[in-house]
Amino acid sequence: MHLTRFTDYSLRTLIYVGLQGDRLASIAEIARAYAISEHHLNKVVHHLGQIGLLETVRGRNGGIRLARPAETIRIGEVVREVEGHMAVIECRGSEPCAIAGVCVLERALWEALAAFLAVLDKYTLADLLEARGAALAARLHLEEFTAAGAPPKPKEPSAVDA
Repeated sequence: MHLTRFTDYSLRTLIYVGLQGDRLASIAEIARAYAISEHHLNKVVHHLGQIGLLETVRGRNGGIRLARPAETIRIGEVVREVEGHMAVIECRGSEPCAIAGVCVLERALWEALAAFLAVLDKYTLADLLEARGAALAARLHLEEFTAAGAPPKPKEPSAVDA
């Protein structure tokens, strides 16, 4: 099974935004964190907003955040929504295979796809964030790890506080 770059970027965007908690993230900062094109990321964010996974806030202090709690976002759901048509093999397309209808390969591949998605359905975005959230935040150079449900790291006392 090969996921498209669009799906990859969608999942990465959800992870980044999920690590932010209620803080709004910008497309520019996500693009910098992952070293990916802002132009492509704009399309990703737009689509994630259309399918109800991201909320966009317009204006000078705008940005994006999760539209639903991370615990309710199943990874299998995201992959299905973003990938769209997930045919593993085209047996009956515009140029049908000579053995279509009698070959068992098509059924076996559909079963494999169903099993793949069933495993992804076991995981939520919250699972991905909780398992390695601090490490993810560090790798993405986030100053504060504020994933939904995770408290921000306490600030180091400064000389002024002492």
